[in-house]
Amino acid sequence: MLRSVRFALAASVALAAPLAPAFAAETAAPVAAPAPPNISVLPAQPREIVATLSVTGTLTPRETVTVGTDVEGLRVRELLVDEGDEVKAGQVLARLETDIVDVNLARSASQVARAEAAITQARALVAEAEPTVVEAEASLKRTRSLSEKGIVGQDILDAKVSAAAAATARLASARQSVALAEADLAATRAERSELELRRSKAEIKAPTDGLVLRRAAQLGQVVSAAGGALFEIARDGLIELDADVSETALGRLRKGESAQVRVAGGSRVSGEVRLVSPRVDQASRLGRVRIALPRDPALRVGAFARAIVETARTTGVAVPRTAVNTGPKGDFVQIVSDGTVETRAVETGIATGNIVEIRSGLKPGETVVAVAGTFVRDGDKVTPVPAEVLETAEAAR
Repeated sequence: MLRSVRFALAASVALAAPLAPAFAAETAAPVAAPAPPNISVLPAQPREIVATLSVTGTLTPRETVTVGTDVEGLRVRELLVDEGDEVKAGQVLARLETDIVDVNLARSASQVARAEAAITQARALVAEAEPTVVEAEASLKRTRSLSEKGIVGQDILDAKVSAAAAATARLASARQSVALAEADLAATRAERSELELRRSKAEIKAPTDGLVLRRAAQLGQVVSAAGGALFEIARDGLIELDADVSETALGRLRKGESAQVRVAGGSRVSGEVRLVSPRVDQASRLGRVRIALPRDPALRVGAFARAIVETARTTGVAVPRTAVNTGPKGDFVQIVSDGTVETRAVETGIATGNIVEIRSGLKPGETVVAVAGTFVRDGDKVTPVPAEVLETAEAAR
């Protein structure tokens, strides 16, 4: 039994001996190390960066001029302009009926003539009374001299005194009549001037150049000062975009910044910021911005419009927004140098869309991890793959 076991073991060793070198060779072959993981990278490139802000609002006149009348009781006889018409300063917009005013002017003319005749008559009385006074005073003087010599009696002297006083009184009355007649003439002429002014205002004229926005006047309408405006005019035809902006964005806007405005319906015009409100509404937390626009017949007051305002423009190193991350010490990017990841602190600047300006900490041409801080850490070994290649591969799939 023991001999059989020994024989079996010897036979097994004999059979295994030819296979030992091959097995040893197979186990001694080197195993290849796994390649570092792929990571999407792209180069930091210098480019022009433009920061913009989108605002929305309504088209409105820069300045609205209301045109009315302060005459009472006249009817609209003729309308000469309509909404949308361009007008010049002094142009007649409408005419009112003047028949009542014309009748009053004719009556006033006769009153003026009568007042002038009264003045002439009163002046004639003055001219007549003046020599009488002179004659009466001279006669009184002579009589007083004779009375002092005892030639004439006291009764004659008293009669001369009375005559001189009466002549003086008549002269004063005549002069008062002249003053009264002149006052009546002045009052009558003032009334006539008022009627002439009233007649001149029967022609309602444009106070400025502009665009007629609204015509409230109607033929046959009886106008009055309390009746409100008859016309509304956009001064010089200038229309602006009146927009509300959040208080956080209001500080980014400056007067004179350019804007591209798109009006509802597809029209596009260029403008610039004319006014940035110095106050914010406490309820809505919004501030007003006015964007001046060029004169364009396609602009309609009251239409909705959207503006893209250019708030900053610079040329510098730029990377995608995803390449910038924020940590306890501030913003940072991850660069790949010789297959090794390095975390680099940076100072960011203008950000617009998916682009961020890097003001310091990164040089043009350095390779940046496309999505910072997500997959790799400082010191990791990676295989950089250009982001454009990956995008092409994804598109092919």
